[in-house]
Amino acid sequence: MEFNKENMPRHIAIIMDGNRRWARAQGKPASFGHKAGAKTLEKIVRYANKIGLEYITVYAFSTENWKRAEEEVNALMMLLQSYLDDYSKRADSENIKVNILGDITALSQGMQKSIENCMKRTKNNTGVTFNIALNYGGRDEIIRAVKRIAEQAQNNQIKIDDINEKMISDNLYTADQPDPDLVIRTSGEIRLSNFLSWQVAYSELLFIEKNWPDFTEQDLDDAIMEYQKRTRKFGAS
Repeated sequence: MEFNKENMPRHIAIIMDGNRRWARAQGKPASFGHKAGAKTLEKIVRYANKIGLEYITVYAFSTENWKRAEEEVNALMMLLQSYLDDYSKRADSENIKVNILGDITALSQGMQKSIENCMKRTKNNTGVTFNIALNYGGRDEIIRAVKRIAEQAQNNQIKIDDINEKMISDNLYTADQPDPDLVIRTSGEIRLSNFLSWQVAYSELLFIEKNWPDFTEQDLDDAIMEYQKRTRKFGAS
């Protein structure tokens, strides 16, 4: 696929929706769909690295997902931990930098250890930065940022008039990263579901009918080509 190299998105964010729907259509449990989705994710991140994307962010587990059945949550957490451990083992060969967005303190000690190890093993990699939003909520992220800024103001480290967009961005999980240029959601749902609420203010949005396990490298190519057809105005007329 020949892209316009001067108009490549630097950062693509993906809401990986439809794993459970995909599994139900085959008469399988949700865990079957999540495993298939994990294989798709591995393939897409590897391809993103190959074509030179700088950042890719995926919505793996939201703060609201704890409301799901305990069996499904436990299976998903085990899958995610296994996924992180596998990335740690391949850190030297794939050159992908793994970063976690979200409140990891609510996760098990084993999961926290896997996260710490994976981020440490991949921190010097120079390929795509792979952000995994885990126990993440956009509003929760903003609240945490506001609390950190309020604490700085309370301690006279900053003045109220110092607070601006950049300061808020600098206190988010994605500090020092560009906002997503393109957000893709699979499964046909047309909403953002509390994903990167601050960062996607001017992102291009693309909603795809396919369920996530069926998403391919060609679909990512098509999404980038669609992005390149659009004119980004950032609020200008």
